[in-house]
Amino acid sequence: MIYSHAMNAASRRRRTLPAVLTIAVLVALVAVTLGVWRPWSSTSSTAQVAGAGSAESVRIAPAPLVLPEHPSVLVFGDSWTYGSAASEPTLGYAYVLAELLDGATTVNGIRGSGYLKPGIDGPAFGERIAALDPALAPDLVIIQGSINDREQGEAGYREAVNAAWDAMSAIYPEAQIVILGPAPHILPVGAGTARIDADLAALAAERGWWYISPIAENWITPENYLDVIDVDFGRRHPSTDGHRYLAERLAADLVEMGAAPVTAAGASESTSNQ
Repeated sequence: MIYSHAMNAASRRRRTLPAVLTIAVLVALVAVTLGVWRPWSSTSSTAQVAGAGSAESVRIAPAPLVLPEHPSVLVFGDSWTYGSAASEPTLGYAYVLAELLDGATTVNGIRGSGYLKPGIDGPAFGERIAALDPALAPDLVIIQGSINDREQGEAGYREAVNAAWDAMSAIYPEAQIVILGPAPHILPVGAGTARIDADLAALAAERGWWYISPIAENWITPENYLDVIDVDFGRRHPSTDGHRYLAERLAADLVEMGAAPVTAAGASESTSNQ
């Protein structure tokens, strides 16, 4: 399903971000810059995960994320992007993100879909990307997921990911692309989900794309699991409050990307904490 969503000012005033995120977003908007691979930080999700896929993966440091004051964002993914288990799909994280970024999101989420696995309401990622409207011309593309490939095995997975990403880059050559890896629907994280996270992190690093790993960043923990995931009605999807929490974590990472120092590929990272 594809929807476009922009939050109006009255709606934004009804909700308040946590103090830290509010400050970060305001600073980023004033600077007209939003910032996940953080090559300068010991807590970098991709710095920890990217090497897991291949010891010989070539890492290219991504450039800071620079967006206009009111960005247009395409959020592409699976049932989490669709807004499954929120009281209304339009309360899903991809829609809430428009409010947090003071912009507009076009939401393209198909339940059950992945890079290899067709979804309930549509095909796999590659075929869906080929059907996107080139005239959309977003400032930012976020490609989310997907845990739906965890049972599909390794064969052909990386090839399907690269083909899908190549197609997205070709359709929107001016857009900045951020990869949002799979978030765990169960704990502990399953082996298939962990493999997907490692593969996507490594492939994103090879392209110099930002990669956000909810697994490495501990977005969902035993302590907050039941606050984020609806295990009953939602069938292990985020609740309405869980979707808002995910949107806030995603927005905070995007802000941080805008503050990232420029690091030349292969250069010494003297500012790293490692």
